[in-house]
Amino acid sequence: MNSGTRLPVVVLISGSGSNLQALIDDAAAGAPYEIVGVISNKADAYGLTRAKQAGIPARVLDHRDFADRQSFDQALMQLIDTFDPGLVVLAGFMRILTPEFVRHYAGRLLNIHPSLLPRHQGLDTHRRAIEAGDREHGASVHFVTEELDGGPVIVQSRVAIADDDAPDSLAARVLETEHRLYPQAVRWFAEGRLRMEQDRVLLDGTPLQQPVELPLPADAQQPRLA
Repeated sequence: MNSGTRLPVVVLISGSGSNLQALIDDAAAGAPYEIVGVISNKADAYGLTRAKQAGIPARVLDHRDFADRQSFDQALMQLIDTFDPGLVVLAGFMRILTPEFVRHYAGRLLNIHPSLLPRHQGLDTHRRAIEAGDREHGASVHFVTEELDGGPVIVQSRVAIADDDAPDSLAARVLETEHRLYPQAVRWFAEGRLRMEQDRVLLDGTPLQQPVELPLPADAQQPRLA
């Protein structure tokens, strides 16, 4: 498949970019999408280095240079649109987006969230899952809507919570599943199999009644529960 037939994707980051790396690796392995640009709101985000090492254009747009969220998002939209993407992917982009931004990319804006949505929207999800006594935790890929972490969920992965889990140990296992989860969702979109219609997820033309469950690989190490 030549690059002219691959879906152009822009990835937004704020930090280390491990999910970005998973997408870079998947694209390099022949996935039907191409990462055409990476944008960070933080100049020291290591994900920018990952992008440059892969030969992907990397840009910084510091939100602190703007008077308010609306002016930043306007500038961000203008920058994203210079890449003419078919899909915009949030990969650890730590900004609350304005309704105007979300509407501009409606149906072509994805996010990954470290919880089994709709449980534990927002931040600090691993600690909250442990404190709530949950026996399972995980990650969700969803279309972005104006409700924070409230868009329709496409696909999820689950991990068991061990009795001795701390937020860091749980986060590490969830992150491993994220690296499989996000490329799968982006592949579906690039293949034309996935779309959002009237705030519903359609996969292969059929509305999902519940998110797709991505199983753990056979060799995955799950904690032993008491």
